Amino acid sequence: MTAIEQTEARPRGTRLPRRARRNQLLGAAQEVFVAQGYHAAAMDDIAERAGVSKPVLYQHFPGKLDLYLALLDQHCDNLLQAVRTALASTSDNKQRVAATMDAYFAYVEDEGGAFRLVFESDLTNEPAVRERVDRVSLACAEAISEVIAEDTGLAKEEAMLLAVGLGGVSQVVARYWLSSGSTVPRGTAVQLLTSLAWRGIAGFPKNEH
Repeated sequence: MTAIEQTEARPRGTRLPRRARRNQLLGAAQEVFVAQGYHAAAMDDIAERAGVSKPVLYQHFPGKLDLYLALLDQHCDNLLQAVRTALASTSDNKQRVAATMDAYFAYVEDEGGAFRLVFESDLTNEPAVRERVDRVSLACAEAISEVIAEDTGLAKEEAMLLAVGLGGVSQVVARYWLSSGSTVPRGTAVQLLTSLAWRGIAGFPKNEH
């Protein structure tokens, strides 16, 4: 059961273990932040959505920014793990590119809309938020660059440039695909983007170990 499902399933006043309560509050906060944005969201709204009193909410999160950052940490970690899992899913490089791009599409397609907190936050002028968003983008690129460097023999900085390009185009196109209401199926969209990227990356000779 997801945190959001837990939020919907628990009536007000139900006592939960601390970890379960925290997950419930994060699920409620995600719904409110995604729907309203950081600035318009209020702790009252989040407490009401979670079915708890404000004091209970403040026991877990001292303020709205603390709650937002905890949620952001969670979903940045989820994205990085998805990219790493995709990279490790196959040793075939074309399939690896497709799996990695599909990880971004799956991330933005998630019904909870968590990607909006990472890629479309209305709080990017807050240093703590900007640092987390930059950090996950960099970490994803570093994971991709390690594979590129190993397979091509390119210098680390050169591989990193290619990795930033691949990660960037993946998330930008995936977000456009979702926001435009495209009728192109996800699998077809990933195939098209993979073909575009593969024509470029395949031009680098494979490193002979």
